[in-house]
Amino acid sequence: MIRDAARPFGRLCTAMVTPFAGDGSLDVAGAQTLARYLVDEQRCTGLVLNGTTGESPTTSDAEKVELVAAVVEAVGDRASVIAGVGTNDTAHSVKQAMAAVEVGADALLVVTPYYSRPPQEHLRRHFVTVADATDRPVVLYDIPARSGVPIETDTLIALAEHPNIIAVKDSKLDLVASTEVMASTDLAYYCGVDELNLACYAIGEVGAVSVTAHLVGARIHEMFEAVDAGDLERARRIDRSLLAVTRSVMTRTQGLVAIKAVLSGRGMPAGTPRPPLYAADEQLRAVIEADVKEAG
Repeated sequence: MIRDAARPFGRLCTAMVTPFAGDGSLDVAGAQTLARYLVDEQRCTGLVLNGTTGESPTTSDAEKVELVAAVVEAVGDRASVIAGVGTNDTAHSVKQAMAAVEVGADALLVVTPYYSRPPQEHLRRHFVTVADATDRPVVLYDIPARSGVPIETDTLIALAEHPNIIAVKDSKLDLVASTEVMASTDLAYYCGVDELNLACYAIGEVGAVSVTAHLVGARIHEMFEAVDAGDLERARRIDRSLLAVTRSVMTRTQGLVAIKAVLSGRGMPAGTPRPPLYAADEQLRAVIEADVKEAG
């Protein structure tokens, strides 16, 4: 569901965890419950599935498709469902893209191929091949800390010419580069680093793909609304009130481990991560909970 060209997935998307049952299997009903909670209570206008926070490295292709289908059914047209389909194998990425579209994904998130470190022209060809495979809009996921290489400014500007490539999940931590691309293209930029949500919004990014939105999505949404209303002081107050949650989720341990610990502690569907990630121990849980309580 595209809301408008400038802000195609609304202001706030959650990089949603993939809930697992006690035996480690995919918790389909739990995923639907979590998706409805994020949309109805945390004001999320988009849900990103099968990303890093969704444990895409350890879920099967069949599980990924089942998850997308279940969440599409759960939220209907109340939020955009963006399916992560990127891998370090172009043919595999195309296959996953086609499968996600078949079960109703509104858009596709395609990460920079990791580990193989492609040159920029090879990156461009990879993204174009995936974007050509379906009629769905594509969000490029630029996260060099995980993928090993950035999508360079010139490459992003070239990719913006493709009619299906409409947005970027920006986790590059380079606000100058992001500003250069936004000044030269119509790509909709979504901040992918919770610590920078306000800063990125202030320079022209249209929203965020957030992990902390599992807990404080409504407050992040309010912060963006305050900026839109010209009330920067209120936006700063909200941002600072979220520091403890951001610290807890983004710095205490791996973000997925932290967010699953907090969700599980509140009786929300989450389950434990799949190895090589493991559930937070009691000591770490106590630290994380203290942070969350500090933020109210």
